[in-house]
Amino acid sequence: MRKKIITLEELEQEVQKARQQKQMIVSTSGCFDVLHAGHVTYLAEAKARGDILVVLLNSDSSVRALKGNSRPIVPEQERAVVIAGLESVDYVCIFSDRTPCRIIDRIQPDIVVKGGDYAGVQIPEMEHTAVYGGRVDYVSMVDGCSTTNIIEKIKRTMEGTNVC
Repeated sequence: MRKKIITLEELEQEVQKARQQKQMIVSTSGCFDVLHAGHVTYLAEAKARGDILVVLLNSDSSVRALKGNSRPIVPEQERAVVIAGLESVDYVCIFSDRTPCRIIDRIQPDIVVKGGDYAGVQIPEMEHTAVYGGRVDYVSMVDGCSTTNIIEKIKRTMEGTNVC
């Protein structure tokens, strides 16, 4: 599974090989901080849209910029290993920007997948994929599944307990 975690340069080479074999490249991105059923379902649906699924994983600094200083809970290398361990995922590439657009520009996936909560919202990925003829697709979300909900439940559970 660690061989699935690759640099941008390695990813560009793998995408080029896949294109030579006429494979459809799908990418998605996210923090994937505390993996849950919603993430697994989302990634399986993303993979079903093509041949190769590339997960662009927000680095720790990128997650902090997006979610605040208390996040991520799980460090980027550990998150990458967990994501790479999923059958639906072919490659994981960690990025430090606020958006994955710089990588999207370089690898030009056929489809960029976002969660259904982004449907109807203008997102930067739309402009970047339009430049080279790619598209943005949306997959359904699993109700109630979110890292934030899990963290809040843990906090509520821990209130009033004497944990060292």
